[in-house]
Amino acid sequence: MSATLILVVFFGYFLLLCLFSWFTSEEGDNDAFFIGQRKSPWYLVAFGMVGASLSGVTYLSVPGVVGKLESANGHFSYLQMVLGNIVGYIAIAMLLMPVYYKLKLTSIYGYLDERFGNVSLKTGAGFFILSRTIGASFRLFLVALILQTFVFDTMGVGFPVTILVILAMIWVYTLRGGIKTIVWTDPLQTIFMLVAVGAAFYYIANDMGMGVGETISFIQESKYAKVFFFEDWSKGSYFWKQFLGGAAIAFAMVGLDQDMMQKHNSCPNIGDARKNMFSFAAVFLLANIVFVSLGALLYLYAASKGFELPLTPDGKVKTDAVFASIALNKFGIGMGVIFLIGLIAAAFSSADSALTSLTTSFCVDILDFEKGDKDPKALKKTRFIVHLAFSGLLFFVILSFKYLMEGDTVSNLFRVAGYTYGPLLGLFVFGLFTKWDVKDELVLPVCLAAPVLTYIINANSVAWLNGYKFGFELLLINGWLTFVGLLLIRQSNKSLTAT
Repeated sequence: MSATLILVVFFGYFLLLCLFSWFTSEEGDNDAFFIGQRKSPWYLVAFGMVGASLSGVTYLSVPGVVGKLESANGHFSYLQMVLGNIVGYIAIAMLLMPVYYKLKLTSIYGYLDERFGNVSLKTGAGFFILSRTIGASFRLFLVALILQTFVFDTMGVGFPVTILVILAMIWVYTLRGGIKTIVWTDPLQTIFMLVAVGAAFYYIANDMGMGVGETISFIQESKYAKVFFFEDWSKGSYFWKQFLGGAAIAFAMVGLDQDMMQKHNSCPNIGDARKNMFSFAAVFLLANIVFVSLGALLYLYAASKGFELPLTPDGKVKTDAVFASIALNKFGIGMGVIFLIGLIAAAFSSADSALTSLTTSFCVDILDFEKGDKDPKALKKTRFIVHLAFSGLLFFVILSFKYLMEGDTVSNLFRVAGYTYGPLLGLFVFGLFTKWDVKDELVLPVCLAAPVLTYIINANSVAWLNGYKFGFELLLINGWLTFVGLLLIRQSNKSLTAT
């Protein structure tokens, strides 16, 4: 692919998103930016959420990690976590959504203010900002690194410039419309990602002379197709560890995440929001089955054609780059363009909503936009500045990952989530399932102590727990420690405002 063609695709896609932004932003007021004026069609939100949830991690890392047979996510074991995710999504619809809609929250952390107090609100928002900044950076870093390696390095463009350009583009088309724009651009980006995956299936099957049924059988009979692992409870791939961890991850990383819930809460009513969540869960499951199947097919195809997979400096397969390497070096220009469009969509689909939700949470929870009588024009100006500041923060965090991160991105993402989302899980579960007040001023120390204790337990689990290694269930340990800490600082009297 020539540099000119790559630039035409890249900037043509950006202009398409700007066109959507122009038609959806209207006056660009805070109500539209933060909550989409609560007029978002549920079916658009549901389909768009698939792309936002998949992002570059699923597009690139999940197919690649299928071939990492010794890891917790090797084979199709990742689907064990996805099945747990579905349980988590049902819990969100039945437990969290009624609370959010009853209180008519712009930021979901307003619940913590209602339930416990202002310190709890700031603590919850702070942990979200930390979690989403790292999570969005992980997702965008992976896609940007692939673009850099296979595209922009050939044009002499440095990695910092690549990151800067992508973030500048996202800032421009989300600046005015915010969540109202994203509700319409996310479905578009979901389509592009799924079309790219479908095209890859078609190309490989056609090149190997197989029909649909033969391709499915080819995958099912391969060494990669094992889904369920019940043999060794100490391993990260053990079913109940992945399943329960997956349920907790979905509950925390979607239900307690302003980024994800901001879209759900922009629906007109809770009925539409629940339809959105259930529809999203079904499509999400099917999409992940497709992605792990693609992973197996990529490895089988590479082996049959003698294609050399990209390697790390220590000689191991660079799993995050497998799909890109085959698509851009083996498939030809037409498929390369389709893959590139899907890759750009993966880059934008999660980063745009992350930037919007970070701006929303900081403005509403930290700067108290909704408290008191404030000048709308001044608030809008402040929102612009915050939006720009978070773009700068993401730039520096993503740049640091190039020098700090090791291993596959999907495992790193959920490992970090176990530490950063645990306090949110503990706070919300304590609020929902008890009627105690807590000493609000002590909530922050408890939420800081829980991840530290979780890290100590995880670092010593092999020695202390007879060889046991934690996987995704680390989030449950962190949340439980937070819950216990809140029990220790509970008030003697019952709360009158508890749900």
